[in-house]
Amino acid sequence: MRRRRPLHSAPPMSAAKIVIFAALLALVPMLKAGWATAAAAQEVAEDSGFVTQKLALQVSDDDEAAMRSALDIAANVSRFYTAQAEEVEIRIVVYGPGMTMLRPDKTPVLDRLKAFDQSMPNVSFAACGNTLDSLERAEGARPEIVDYAHVVEAGVAELMRLDQAGYTIVKP
Repeated sequence: MRRRRPLHSAPPMSAAKIVIFAALLALVPMLKAGWATAAAAQEVAEDSGFVTQKLALQVSDDDEAAMRSALDIAANVSRFYTAQAEEVEIRIVVYGPGMTMLRPDKTPVLDRLKAFDQSMPNVSFAACGNTLDSLERAEGARPEIVDYAHVVEAGVAELMRLDQAGYTIVKP
């Protein structure tokens, strides 16, 4: 039988050329990673010299233990990063039955909320406007919430926005 000649044939590569080619292929991902790391480092340096950690806590249950857990986590994370001389932004997003947390007449954690307002400026509270609207329809008047809570249009949408902004989302 006669051997067919390939339509396109390249001259054979020497062993040395194969080794060099393989080494270059192995370096490509490392170089890309190095460039990405350098670019990220430069971005951080241009901003403020360090990274601000970001945490969002979800409170959506009318459960005192979950409310206390969210506040405990916020305090612990804040202390942890403060001890390392790093900044941390913490946002507690409250919606649905969890709105009890921010209602002064109903919350089981009012004293802790007041303490956070006075001593932890890096912790903020977001109250779901949709939940407040529903409560207003059900109760005949818009419920009062603590003064230091900021009303957002939708609690879940706020969590999604925070996720896109680089926050880590945790539901205690």
